[in-house]
Amino acid sequence: MSVDLHPRHGASQALHTIQQQGPWTRHCSTFASGGRHPTGTRLGGEQAGAAMASGLTSTQVDQSRDRYGANVMPEPPRPHPLRMLAAQLTHLLAVLLWVAAALALVAGMPAISVAIVVIILLNGGFAFWQEFRADRSAQQLRALLPVRARVVRDGRLTTVEVADLVVGDHVLLEAGDRVGADMTVVASSGLSLDESMLTGESAAVRHGPDEQVMSGTFVLEGDGAATVSAVGSGTALAAIAHLSETAIRPPSPLTVQLNAVVRVVAFVAAGTGVALGVGSVLLGLGLTEAFLFGVGVTVALVPEGLLPTVTLSLARGAQLMAARHALVRRLDAVETLGATTYICTDKTGTLTQNRMNVVAVDTPAGRVTVSGSGYEPEGTLDGTPDAVRAVPAAAAAALSCVTGRTVRHETGWVAEGDPMEAAIHALALRAGVVDPADGERLPYSPDRMLSSHLVDGRVSVLGAPEAVLARCLATPADLGRRLDDLTGQGFRVVAVAGRDWDGPLDPAMEHDLAFLGLLALQDPPRPDVHAAVTSCRRAGIRVAMITGDHPRTGQAIAEQVGLLDPEGVVLDGSALPEDDAELAEALDHPGGAVVARATPAAKFRIARVLRERGHVVAMTGDGVNDAPALREADVGVAMGASGSDVAREAADLVLLDDHFATIVAAVQLGRATFMNVRRSLTFHLTDNVAELAPFALWALTGGSFPLAIGVLQVLALDIGTDMLPALALGSEPAREGIMKGTRRRSLVDRGVLVRAFLVLGVTEAMLSLGAFAVILVRGGWAWGETPPAGLLALASGTAFATIACCQIANSFACRSTSRPVWRLALASNRLLLGAVAAEALLLAVFVGFPPVADVLGGAWPSTLGWAMALGAGAVLVGVDGLVKLSRRLQTGHEQRDQGPVPSGPRAPGPASRVG
Repeated sequence: MSVDLHPRHGASQALHTIQQQGPWTRHCSTFASGGRHPTGTRLGGEQAGAAMASGLTSTQVDQSRDRYGANVMPEPPRPHPLRMLAAQLTHLLAVLLWVAAALALVAGMPAISVAIVVIILLNGGFAFWQEFRADRSAQQLRALLPVRARVVRDGRLTTVEVADLVVGDHVLLEAGDRVGADMTVVASSGLSLDESMLTGESAAVRHGPDEQVMSGTFVLEGDGAATVSAVGSGTALAAIAHLSETAIRPPSPLTVQLNAVVRVVAFVAAGTGVALGVGSVLLGLGLTEAFLFGVGVTVALVPEGLLPTVTLSLARGAQLMAARHALVRRLDAVETLGATTYICTDKTGTLTQNRMNVVAVDTPAGRVTVSGSGYEPEGTLDGTPDAVRAVPAAAAAALSCVTGRTVRHETGWVAEGDPMEAAIHALALRAGVVDPADGERLPYSPDRMLSSHLVDGRVSVLGAPEAVLARCLATPADLGRRLDDLTGQGFRVVAVAGRDWDGPLDPAMEHDLAFLGLLALQDPPRPDVHAAVTSCRRAGIRVAMITGDHPRTGQAIAEQVGLLDPEGVVLDGSALPEDDAELAEALDHPGGAVVARATPAAKFRIARVLRERGHVVAMTGDGVNDAPALREADVGVAMGASGSDVAREAADLVLLDDHFATIVAAVQLGRATFMNVRRSLTFHLTDNVAELAPFALWALTGGSFPLAIGVLQVLALDIGTDMLPALALGSEPAREGIMKGTRRRSLVDRGVLVRAFLVLGVTEAMLSLGAFAVILVRGGWAWGETPPAGLLALASGTAFATIACCQIANSFACRSTSRPVWRLALASNRLLLGAVAAEALLLAVFVGFPPVADVLGGAWPSTLGWAMALGAGAVLVGVDGLVKLSRRLQTGHEQRDQGPVPSGPRAPGPASRVG
């Protein structure tokens, strides 16, 4: 739709032409007449009116675009899909497998080499697809900038794409619009914006002529006309987005620990291969054969199944988080969430509902308590008769100064416009006040900290108590005490006053006022936040509120949701300690912390100093200003429903429902994923002990004791029988109590090593070697002799079957570090049951299908061999149960599956509240 506004028709004719075109008519008519705008500011004359009425010409638009560029936000640096895929194929664990594949090829095992390469490619492709799909999903959430804007060009009111806006364009703004570029307001009528995306302040901000409005902000109410002053990369929004890109994302705890495991495994595998290669030479083996043997041993000791096990465990955790409304953008963020020791969270909309409600009115005659739910008009007033009678006057005066309203939708009563102003409207309805007549309004400005309204000779003023009360002729003697009482409870307080005025709209009317009342507004916490914060504390996770609101408000909300204890700290973001160590110590308080009036730089610094103190930090945020801190944190958590696009791009996790409780659920799933990786790692390490033992015994005896299993059999165990149970352990459901106590910080610790190497691994090795020796001895073998080929194949097949049966039992034993197998519900992990059935089938193929068995070097075991193999599994379960019982008797209680909890970062001494 467009309307002719060309100056040749004259300003009056142009104004007549667009008389029905909405607020633009009002603004342009003000310019053309040279009159006073409803804001009370004198706005130009005929020349200004003609300029605004005509807007830029097409030539000027082209010139401006050539000079300042298109109004397009610079795309964040996004890796090419091929680079993302390459990253999944070249991390340290993948490199180890590539080396193993190359060595297998050199050793004359092309089939094994191909199998390892296939594992690397399948795993890398799967991990790439998971992260690529999550990234695409996050991109689909882009909704920060509006699609279209209404501008005046060539004398016509027209609608253009936001990307087509240029510097100098004259733009019409109305309630519901998102500002598409940085602009200078030329005219306004009650223009109020939500700037929380940029500033972190939850309160609506009024804007009048000559004031700046920023790209990405949201028009809550009123309307106005503005001139574009900056576009695209020149906007404040782009500057903040660029700041977020400068933060280097730290490696996740899982990445660091897996790299350490890989280094150890590589050292052990290479060292063992070299030692056995040298030993075989000393035993008379040729150099070529010894080299190939050493290479084969090295390849065999590399846990080929560990990479897909870790990847699929993380993918499973990501899927479960998606079901809980948490979108994971990086797989390793799943585990990092489980390692979180400190959560920095916003207040408005995350801990609270962003649903303002007037809960008290302090009138000159006393306090009145207001009851009512949300924005519903029904409610009661409780106070002395004189105080209750004074409420309608205060409510009416406040209502006349605002334009936000509570309206009834199909889903109930909701705010239309600023939530605070809708709450004032709800108060007026509860007090029986009807909407006031239209009049003239002086909007809120930061210097005055109030707004006013004039109609029928009556002035109403609404604003910050310190601003309004200073303009009143008289106030109750105890009003200061009452105000302190309200702010001390965390209520947002505004003051209302009024007076008679016979003159025109003028700032002088805002003085010599009569005090009408204080309105105390509450933004209620989300109902499930208190339980979520309590769960964090039980888990040893410290929580801090980082907000742009007043310290008293933040403190009260934090106390209501259980985030702040009496000994907790409240810091003013404008006066944080300059020393990083001092700041980290103040924040690292067991009683909780609140940082109010926080700036983007302060949030960034907070994330950095907490990480330097040893914490794994999760930082939540929804605004553009949060993006740098989200990247600096170990886990950046953005809001999907209300968050900005820049924040979502910087985040590792996107909460689709914006609920703080979803973070806690994600932490629980992250801990469960971490435990599953530990289970799978224990399973693999146990198998490696049983696989290494035959080679070690052969070498230590100088070849007098035959080699129980060969290199190909070891690879068949790693890639064949063990793979599926290890993957199924990655789907083990979370245990009750997983959110009690600080989570283990190490993937491989003393508990894992003792369990894998000294309990399960040694037991499995002894049982398999014992079964091998029994078959040899019963076949007539004597120490130092070379057994016949048939007997060796039979014994080797028995040893292979024994290890496989032990690993089946081991898969059940690894489900818990504290409970024996018989106390676990088998049906709680159906995937493991299927994996065990598949392993049994593969075992039958490996020892019973002649073509395969001949290649591997084993044969179908005898009845005695099967009896020993199956019995070995039962023995391993029994040994595991006895060790767990012994540990339980020593500690006097049944330990949680997470095991003993080491101390986290040191706790600081008592800190005082400041701010």
